Amino acid sequence: MSFVIAVPEAVSVAAADLASIGSTISSATAAAALPTAGVVAAAADEVSAAIAAIFGAHAQGFQALSSQAAAFHEQFVRALVAGAGSYAAADAVNAAPLQALEQGVLGAVNAPTQALLGRPIIGNGTNGTTPGEPGGAGGLLFGNGGNGAAGAAGQPGGAGGAAGLIGNGGTGGTGGAGAAGGAGGAGGWLYGNGGGGGTGGSGVAGVNGGIGAVGGNGGNAGLIGAGGAGGTGGAGLAGATGVNPTPGPAASTGTSPADVVGPGSQTGASGGTGGTGVGLTPTGGTGGEGASATSNSGTSVTATGGAGGSAGTSIEGGAGATGGAGGNATVSDFNGNAIGGNGANGTMGVAPGSAGGDGGNGGNATTIAGVGATKGGSGGSGGTGGTGASGGNGSAGGAGGAGGTGGTLFGNGGNGGVGGSGGVGGGGASGGAGGIGGDAGSATVDGTSSSPIILANGGAGGNGGAGGDAGTGGTGNGVDGVATVGGAGGTGGNAGDGGTGGTGGVGGVPGGIGGRGGLLSGAVGTGGTAGPGGAGGSGGAGGTSVGTGGTSGTGALSPPPGVNGNPGINGADGAPG
Repeated sequence: MSFVIAVPEAVSVAAADLASIGSTISSATAAAALPTAGVVAAAADEVSAAIAAIFGAHAQGFQALSSQAAAFHEQFVRALVAGAGSYAAADAVNAAPLQALEQGVLGAVNAPTQALLGRPIIGNGTNGTTPGEPGGAGGLLFGNGGNGAAGAAGQPGGAGGAAGLIGNGGTGGTGGAGAAGGAGGAGGWLYGNGGGGGTGGSGVAGVNGGIGAVGGNGGNAGLIGAGGAGGTGGAGLAGATGVNPTPGPAASTGTSPADVVGPGSQTGASGGTGGTGVGLTPTGGTGGEGASATSNSGTSVTATGGAGGSAGTSIEGGAGATGGAGGNATVSDFNGNAIGGNGANGTMGVAPGSAGGDGGNGGNATTIAGVGATKGGSGGSGGTGGTGASGGNGSAGGAGGAGGTGGTLFGNGGNGGVGGSGGVGGGGASGGAGGIGGDAGSATVDGTSSSPIILANGGAGGNGGAGGDAGTGGTGNGVDGVATVGGAGGTGGNAGDGGTGGTGGVGGVPGGIGGRGGLLSGAVGTGGTAGPGGAGGSGGAGGTSVGTGGTSGTGALSPPPGVNGNPGINGADGAPG
């Protein structure tokens, strides 16, 4: 037995295979027993019966021999299984003192350098355990460097440990949020590959999304070996959703002229224009109310109320301004016509997402006696809502780390790291609501003659303003790959997706109420038309920059140059609102 070599695992596999073969043979033998042992004679004569008896006897003899073979096969399998167990037990008994001896010898050999230099002569370096801790150095003679630990938020990943004479460098740890990945450890001085760089951390929060951190550089090889691959850049964060600001206060209201009263036809003056938005009061002022006109005597006279003043002009940061109301008209004598003043239109919202200005109400028209016609003033149209604020742009992903340098004598440089994906653009804000259309003026006739001609037409209600368009989604951003030393260029980062378009502004509320018609033949004033809803915001554009692959590096002596990296792809356009 001193010259016998056996692998316990191989013996165990052979025993399992033999057991499976024996089971298959036993099943086939049992299936053949009934049709062969009980052969029926071909005829009733003595010869046929003798032949059947001979075949049956042979079958029974075969079954007896098969039973003996199955028993031997089972005993052989049991012996093989027991032998595998014995070999395994012997290996365990013999290995225990050798392992203890190995640990003792290595401990004695490594103790001086471990105490003096913090690294063994033979053995692998320890892996980092606390956030950002670098990996331990490998043995001076033989051993791989330990891996760096991942960093906490804002903390770079730990660097990979360096190898000694022979061995591979450790891998750099992943960077925390907003921090770079750890660099890969250097390969062995004589032989060994550099460690790969750690992945950069993702960007931190910001209005336009934080830029992803840079991936760690790959470790350099020594005399013979390949450089480590650069770490992947961190992903950029998404841009913030657009936020509509609060519109600033309004400028002064337009002047309202004095009402006019007297005999004969009378016409009221128009209201003054609202103040123009400036500085701290960017919203235009409300238009002044038109003057009322009253005719208290005379025949075939007309009283006309003044038109409402125009709404003031708003500037950047202001909401829509309200139009002035029309003046009232009153005729108190026989055969007079009263016409109410028209309300002025509201103006469009200027601040992102602000509401349009309301239209002014139409003036009322009244004839107190006699034959006459009245017409209420039309309400002003509501202003268009302001366009919603645009979403913030997604930030660029971090650059990939540079690949490590190839071996001085022989070996390729490491590949550059892949650039991080750009952040998704933020969604646009909702558009502002359309302004409310002004109510139409009422028309009233109170005739007292025996055969009056009474005509009263209500004014038309103002149209509701259109809702503002939604803001445009933010733009995604990509980043180029980083060229490497001696390796293939890094792949460019993917451009971020465009932001989703904002929701269209609410349509103008129903237009103003039509004026009341006359008692007999006057037409009822038409109600104003509701403003249309604002258009949905256009989706944000895809990333504007396709990441380009880094330039190829050159080998040390004999290897061919590395190939260019693949370009990154554009991000998809954002969905429309």
